[in-house]
Amino acid sequence: MNHQLLLLSRLFRLNGTKTLPFIRSLTTAEATERRHHLFELEEKRQMENVGRIEKIEVQYKGNPEHCTLVMNKGISTPYDCAKHLSEWHMDTSALALLDGAVYWDMHKPLTENCTLELQHFTIAEPQQVNKAFWRTCSLVLGASVSMAFKDNVPVQLHSFPGPDIRSGSFIYDVDMPSLENWQPTPQELYTLSAEAVRLCQAKHPIRRLEVAEPLAAEMFVDNEHKAKQIPSIAKANGKVTLYKIGKHVDISKGPMISHTGQIGRVTITSVHKLTGGPDSDVKQLYRFQGVALPTGIMLNHFAFSILTERAKKLNTAKSPINPFGITEQERITAKA
Repeated sequence: MNHQLLLLSRLFRLNGTKTLPFIRSLTTAEATERRHHLFELEEKRQMENVGRIEKIEVQYKGNPEHCTLVMNKGISTPYDCAKHLSEWHMDTSALALLDGAVYWDMHKPLTENCTLELQHFTIAEPQQVNKAFWRTCSLVLGASVSMAFKDNVPVQLHSFPGPDIRSGSFIYDVDMPSLENWQPTPQELYTLSAEAVRLCQAKHPIRRLEVAEPLAAEMFVDNEHKAKQIPSIAKANGKVTLYKIGKHVDISKGPMISHTGQIGRVTITSVHKLTGGPDSDVKQLYRFQGVALPTGIMLNHFAFSILTERAKKLNTAKSPINPFGITEQERITAKA
């Protein structure tokens, strides 16, 4: 029995589950719990398979002074390196830059000798940090939507586009087939925002894990959209990159910032309905939108309200279910 089936059988024994078809009828909360357990088991398996521990040299460049750190290959991460420097480095470092060229997740194990620079939100060239921040906000938005609805409202996360700071909002497109013409009230948007704030205040580390395509397919067997996306994602090397915050697991190529506590002020501003194209299997999606600031970036209420109003307008990023893009009617509805 390969390790994917072994992990699955262990999970089935824990949950008392005996048949695979039952998986497709899981509630959103049950599916989240199941993916969380599979992620934990696979992460533990990969760690146990590291074998003999080898040492690598990490040449740290930055404040308070340049130094050489001796770390464990395949185990130690940039965050572990930050622990040797100060609590400030641990809290504020959002990304790592290896050898002056490769942007690296703070919780991704280092694999060879390298130079290391820790990137925060106030560096001179913050473009890549900002993209990682926006991408992470979309991840948090997907988690918030998954947790906010009761079991009688099925939620299937579809996808979110690459980060575009200029668009004015981070987004996540979600399939909620039981809600045909939902227009959220201000109170419902407030509830969604409260879920996002709760996740950020929990300061969850954002953990990354690469898994084989069969295991990724098993983890998302309850989500028809993710299941269809996985083969193309894994086409290059047979791997799928996953990220986890709390118990929420999602797919993204990354990189992401270090932990959710680095997201400060956050608001879910609007939800817009997207309609599918003539050949689309999915007839509609809801585009959730939000705006946020990194922790420590101060902005007065008036200035932030301007950003919030802008983020309410329909983000015209390409629709994943309509190759012809956002329709004129959707634009008109969004402006109403």
